[in-house]
Amino acid sequence: MALSKSALKGRIVSEMQAQGATASGEYSWVNKLAEAVANAVVDEVQSNAEVPVAGGSSSGTYKVQ
Repeated sequence: MALSKSALKGRIVSEMQAQGATASGEYSWVNKLAEAVANAVVDEVQSNAEVPVAGGSSSGTYKVQ
């Protein structure tokens, strides 16, 4: 499954709302904060994550795309 910034943002917004945050209104930062966090997490994982494959013809370490 590919990482999706928009899907992660939606999950973050949902979790924040479950904790009592309000995602609508003139002064709400929920959507902007969720987008910033989602972008940073996905970018970090795609830049630095590696997956080790221990055996078989594909053994080795591969970067997460």
